[in-house]
Amino acid sequence: MTEMQPLQETSAPQENSPPKPRTPPESAVPASPGPSMGRLVGVDLARALAVFGMYVVHIGPPLSATDGVASWVRYLAEGHSSVLFAALAGFSLMLIAGHREPKTGLAGRQARARIVIRAVVLLALGTAMAMVYGGVIILGFYGVYFLLTLPLVRLSARTLAITAAALALVTPQLAFALNSLLTQPIQQSVNAYDPLHRLSDVGVLDLLLTGFYPAITWVPFVIAGMALARLDLSSGTVQRRLAALGAALTVCAYGMSLLLAGKGALRSLAEDGPSSGGSGSVPLDSGAFEPQLSASSLLTAGPHSGTTFDIVGSVGVAILVIVGATAAMDRLPRLRRLAKPVIAVGSMSLTAYVGHFVAQSVLPVPAGTGTQQSWVPVLMFVLGAIVFAAIWSRFFRRGPLEYLLNAATKPAKYIR
Repeated sequence: MTEMQPLQETSAPQENSPPKPRTPPESAVPASPGPSMGRLVGVDLARALAVFGMYVVHIGPPLSATDGVASWVRYLAEGHSSVLFAALAGFSLMLIAGHREPKTGLAGRQARARIVIRAVVLLALGTAMAMVYGGVIILGFYGVYFLLTLPLVRLSARTLAITAAALALVTPQLAFALNSLLTQPIQQSVNAYDPLHRLSDVGVLDLLLTGFYPAITWVPFVIAGMALARLDLSSGTVQRRLAALGAALTVCAYGMSLLLAGKGALRSLAEDGPSSGGSGSVPLDSGAFEPQLSASSLLTAGPHSGTTFDIVGSVGVAILVIVGATAAMDRLPRLRRLAKPVIAVGSMSLTAYVGHFVAQSVLPVPAGTGTQQSWVPVLMFVLGAIVFAAIWSRFFRRGPLEYLLNAATKPAKYIR
């Protein structure tokens, strides 16, 4: 949900009257080169790919029912699409907070207020959708990520990158230790006093530690996206360096995991059965929430394993997708024109994500990926999202839910 700030109109001084000096307001921010069109469009293209990846996971055949190219598509979508979303969420936070240069003063306080409001809205929306459709909705987790990363919005790209790397090295082991100590009676005691858990069966413990997208191991993805937003992605030098970094992270993380853990290192949770319910959510009884308390599991790099290798490798993949999409949109204007309907999906990714839940509730889509063998439903949902976004974007600047989310943040302008 990329934020594109409208340019302020300025009027030139009259020819014979010198301009009067003006004191900059408190909300003024240091001038910085604005993001290139290719940069913003490339981010929307990457976001559309993440949406389609989630469609594949939620609606398409399971990994065990695919082979050849189809199995690679499914494997790349499993886990990586949600990680890409998380990184792009961090990117969007920084667009609100000041992209290349952090907003300060009044503008900075209002930007942080907008982020808090968005976090609360996403947490409420995710909880409400979990109540209606069952299972786990990632939107609620995003709300928690936003709140946890809010203190970091003024950091530099280098500091953010170091922070993400440090958390990737430490948090999986910390999560393993905490899960080992978190017995079922303790969980039940905490959940008994948790209003979120009573509403949707996804409580504070799930959001922070034991859930399918626990903040303790997913915040590094968001911080990595925040670091990317601090960089000039329109620069060819930056693109080349990031591409090399992304490739190195991917190869080293998955390669080391294969060497240390053997053949099962990259095994996906999808191979054990359906990773999502018919509504596109993660079912609570899928077994995905049971902590893997074997120390050897820390050497794996499969999707949603939450290990250091998984985090580092998934960040590498996310960097490659974002940089690749940005470079393509910068250097291939004809491709940018052809991809305009797909880019429109990325510009209203919240609508596209929530919309596929609503569509599955009213359309005869096979219930669950465990028995689904056809790719036709996935292709139909992708095509439907593209057609809707292309038509809507011709008349409106934002998607339907993006308009509502933007309206919800309006009260932030009263912050002083």
